[in-house]
Amino acid sequence: MRQYHCVCGGMVFYDNSHCITCGHELGFCPVCRNIVALLPGENGAFMCGNPACGAALAKCFNYAEHNVCNRCVAAPAAAGALCDCCRFNVTVPDLKIDGNWQKWQLLEAAKRRLFYDLDLLGLPYGTAADGIHPPLAFDFKADVIPATGFWRAVGKSESVYTGHAEGRITINIREADAVEREKLRVDLGEAKRTLIGHFRHEIGHYYWEQLVRGRREDACRAVFGNHDQPSYAEALDTYYQNGPPGNWSEQHISAYATMHPWEDFAETWAAYLHMVSELDTAHNVGFGGETDPVHADLENMVRRYQELGIALNEINRSMGLIDLVPEVFVPPVVEKLRYIHQLVLEWRGENGILKPAGAA
Repeated sequence: MRQYHCVCGGMVFYDNSHCITCGHELGFCPVCRNIVALLPGENGAFMCGNPACGAALAKCFNYAEHNVCNRCVAAPAAAGALCDCCRFNVTVPDLKIDGNWQKWQLLEAAKRRLFYDLDLLGLPYGTAADGIHPPLAFDFKADVIPATGFWRAVGKSESVYTGHAEGRITINIREADAVEREKLRVDLGEAKRTLIGHFRHEIGHYYWEQLVRGRREDACRAVFGNHDQPSYAEALDTYYQNGPPGNWSEQHISAYATMHPWEDFAETWAAYLHMVSELDTAHNVGFGGETDPVHADLENMVRRYQELGIALNEINRSMGLIDLVPEVFVPPVVEKLRYIHQLVLEWRGENGILKPAGAA
């Protein structure tokens, strides 16, 4: 994750909507792709505070009306215009219910970071109008769950599952409740259960549909196993009846990855995005090393990520916090990461968006 600067020179960050140094309103400019000060413009619009840009901007509707976004659209903009992140929303939380605004705000912040990852890697996404299949969409929904239930449990009382189907990603807004999410993290033994983790996992299913189905399925089977046998439903039942095998860490990035090859792919995809994001942040803030995950080879990425993980885990432990990088990249997991890495490189190569090292 990059750092940005306000017109006053103060450092600002990707999630900011105000500069704490000078008080300027901030927004993400879709033209220069920076977090910028929003300066007074003509006809009620704003002007991008980046002197190299100066584009006319308007706030995304979800920024102006609900303050759950910090992105802008090019001006002049139609009434209700949504930014390049919010335009993918199909269902949002009911704001008449106490606490849902806060949950929606957290969900949108995690989703914006997901799009930062995808844009960094040059991955495809879009709506049907963009000519993308399957079209990407998001549902943020609530459900009614017994106090002892889990969102992954199969039962008649469950009404909303966090998951993916044909491009539509559904996130149970209960996951935006830090207390409830932590209970599930402990109960289900998931070391890295976070909002951004859910988005990165579910987008893995989206990219299996986008980049693998009907194109690279044989190569995927060779790495992750046969996704046709057993069926997903059979594998799901078996997993929740018996749990993961005791030696799961010898072959998989997580216990849940053992459930079915599709889940192994999605868990590995999420781990790859975690690695890319943390290496990108370390690269941009100068935190020991110059590994640019957009251009580095996988061996260099894994080596640097493990080095960072040791340091960051010890820092967290010194503060009594959980490990930031709990994953162990054993050789079989590295080979699965290599498949994901090559998949990303192939897409970028096929579409002419591989940039030389050092390019903006």
